[in-house]
Amino acid sequence: MINQLSWKVGGQQGEGIESTGEIFSMAMSRLGYHLYSYRHFSSRIKGGHTNNKIRVSTKPRRAVSDDLDILVAFDQETIDFNAHELREGGIIIADAKFNPTLPEGLKPVRMITVPLTQIAEELGTSLMKNMVSIGASSAILGLPVESFRNIVEDMFLRKGEKVVEKNMDAIRKGFDFVNEITGGILPDFQLEAADGQKRLFMIGNDAIGLGAVAAGCRFMPAYPITPASEIMEYLIKKLPKFGGTVIQTEDEIAAITMAIGGNYGGVRTMTASAGPGLSLMMEAIGLAGMTETPVVIVDTQRGGPSTGLPTKQEQSDINAMIWGTHGEIPKVVMCPSTVEECFYDTIEAFNIAEEYQVPVILVTDLSLSLGKQTVEPFDYNRIQIRRGKLLTGQELPELEANGQFKRYEVTEDGVSPRPIPGQKFGLHHVTGVEHAENGRPSESAENRKAQMDKRLRKLNKLAETFPNPVLFDGNHEDADVLVVGINSLGGTIEEAKGRLEQEGLKVNHAQIRLVHPFPTDVLKPYVDKAKHVVVVENNATGQIADLIKLNVGSAEKVKSVLKYDGNPFLPSDIYNEIKGLVKHGDYERVSQ
Repeated sequence: MINQLSWKVGGQQGEGIESTGEIFSMAMSRLGYHLYSYRHFSSRIKGGHTNNKIRVSTKPRRAVSDDLDILVAFDQETIDFNAHELREGGIIIADAKFNPTLPEGLKPVRMITVPLTQIAEELGTSLMKNMVSIGASSAILGLPVESFRNIVEDMFLRKGEKVVEKNMDAIRKGFDFVNEITGGILPDFQLEAADGQKRLFMIGNDAIGLGAVAAGCRFMPAYPITPASEIMEYLIKKLPKFGGTVIQTEDEIAAITMAIGGNYGGVRTMTASAGPGLSLMMEAIGLAGMTETPVVIVDTQRGGPSTGLPTKQEQSDINAMIWGTHGEIPKVVMCPSTVEECFYDTIEAFNIAEEYQVPVILVTDLSLSLGKQTVEPFDYNRIQIRRGKLLTGQELPELEANGQFKRYEVTEDGVSPRPIPGQKFGLHHVTGVEHAENGRPSESAENRKAQMDKRLRKLNKLAETFPNPVLFDGNHEDADVLVVGINSLGGTIEEAKGRLEQEGLKVNHAQIRLVHPFPTDVLKPYVDKAKHVVVVENNATGQIADLIKLNVGSAEKVKSVLKYDGNPFLPSDIYNEIKGLVKHGDYERVSQ
């Protein structure tokens, strides 16, 4: 028996590939297996190749697997595009409709041709071929057909019992067809029993949406954009239940300015976008910094520049988020690494935004945003709501005649008291022009310096108080290599690290969760103690590596491993790159 398995389904976009993967995943999740998935899809509504690769394991996994055990193909393009991933002895379940053939030079694999479409049509509609393929897969894995019933009922019971039974018949017929060909159980594809524990099964975007609700967010203006739209869609369903609302704006400029307005009014408000939308928001982010209005912005990174690769993996917005606004403002840029962190860090983003009265950008990437995975239940007892110096509901001291509240009072920590508009004795002026303590425009050199210094010292100690700005995994005081990454790369690096250590290399792993202000004092000891530093990034210019060189130094140690073809790193990519550096003498193998 095996303790993990990789399964992929592929075909043309719009013919049920996503739902097929969803049904398979939900069944395995409900049996208690751990899952990690990655969707490859085209930037169009219908047509173009798409696939869903799902890793099933008895242990937690946070990376796409290198190889593939089972490929379900609805067309020849799926075989041509994906069959090279199959391990020796892997299986292709192919629809007989397209007369499937194996590419030349493929390692020995087994192709089982199944009349998926024909069976579905005999049952009433070709749309049920996805259910037939689920049955075919379950025969390979030795899963009982009835393990899918509760999922089918969840999906179709509202349409009646007949529809449920039709879909169960489709699964059963797929199972019987393949079972007859294979002659029963295939030991090489039998998974060890799972623990049966109930877990959440969700994408990072849903975790962000849930985190926003838990944080007290009650307003979200946003414009749909891949891969951020699911956050908006999630909150459209959830916020009205808590007295909140979502507004689809005409563009991202309207979204960010409306979010600033919502927060100015005292309502926790967020918006979410991707690279092109973030570019449009830059001027308004500067306005939030100048007016000291808290706002949370989610940036789900994708391939750029311009429209770029809307549905592909990349991590190339880092410089834009840190340096994109003109002038100088305090801002925070956070990088969660897991779905769990997406939930908890969203709550923390709202707290930081209000405590420091700054824009906070929560950064993910496409793999983290859209990759569905099992998650341990969240601990709601960990949730804290901290609103800083917000004065809502408090009686303010009476103002002098014709006086105004010192909304931008120069304070030691740089954060000023913040009244809600309309609050008695809280009258003040708000403008994007440089201003005095009461908000009135002022071009005084003395005032300008005082206000700039006030704003910029807000975050002096944030890196010290931020929860785990760098997650460190390693036991070596004199590591041969320190591997550094952000966002979804955490799990991939962990897996590559394990393989490298099996070969005798001393490897530590630092996962950066706060990129601005940069946690220099936290990361520096790890860099100093490592003989070499490898920074793994999904971009072409090594943006995180440059941040390390700028803030920590040790430029002579730092090398980049980069991937920017739109695909996520596999553990083998990182393993081979680091091993290649060692082999070719770029790094001395001290452990030998």
